[in-house]
Amino acid sequence: MTPYGSLYVKPEGLVNVLQGRARDALRHSGMLTSSLRMGPDYLVIGAKRGGTTSMARWLLEHPDVRPLFPARETRKGTYYFDINYERGPAWYRSHFPTRRVHAMRSRAAGRRLLVGEATPYYLHHPHAPMRARRFAPEVKVIGLLRDPVERAYSHWVERTRNKVETLSFADAIAAEGERLSGQEQRMIDDPSYNSFAHQHYSYVDQGRYARGVARWQEAFPADQVLFLRSEDMYADPAAVYDQVLDFLGLGPHTLTEFGAWNMKPKEPVEPELMARIREELAPDIAAVEALLGRDMGWS
Repeated sequence: MTPYGSLYVKPEGLVNVLQGRARDALRHSGMLTSSLRMGPDYLVIGAKRGGTTSMARWLLEHPDVRPLFPARETRKGTYYFDINYERGPAWYRSHFPTRRVHAMRSRAAGRRLLVGEATPYYLHHPHAPMRARRFAPEVKVIGLLRDPVERAYSHWVERTRNKVETLSFADAIAAEGERLSGQEQRMIDDPSYNSFAHQHYSYVDQGRYARGVARWQEAFPADQVLFLRSEDMYADPAAVYDQVLDFLGLGPHTLTEFGAWNMKPKEPVEPELMARIREELAPDIAAVEALLGRDMGWS
């Protein structure tokens, strides 16, 4: 896997090799100037397959939001507070603009510009909230929570398309308990341990949002954390976008189109299996509703 959570493909051909070396050189230069670079103003923390990419891209279309460095990579996130934490803060800051250039751009615009990142595994990772709190205590945190049963299937579809998963959906769900057995506890006991299964094979478990929601609520003041339903974003993207802009202190902005990124067609799945997963997740759904003080509409 690459540092950014995707399947590694060895570059072939001179052009691809040279482009890879150029990217490595830019990252190295960013690390050398890390002391001059800023950190994030906002984090979009997931859930995975909950609309994180779409929200990240919509925010980047706002005139007062700047991209990560280098801009031409169009990278949405860094996976720093989860799988790349051992790379260190210099590596993380290498993804952000320098404070001097950012201040110049803000002065030219006549208002403060923002920069942030979106990494969907942050919600599920047990150490991400406190790591983020220590690094950026004033950061704004945005979470998108999707119906966990639909999320589980979408997660499996993505892992299958990326050739990370070879089991059928039913078999993957049946194998999940064994695959994940002891993994989160090992991560808690050993913060340097990264679990491939915990990140990639946790189809049902990543829909147990209550742990992640509680961790982020405990790590940050209430006015710095915003949890939204993905279904609301899909149904009325303009309204949810306005809510996020207001939360971040950004002025109004109208997008010409609310494109749904990473949305792919899916084959239907057995209703009985989906019903069993929903029954299994019912206690967690109730816990999430208690934490957020609202009906999530997933029961």
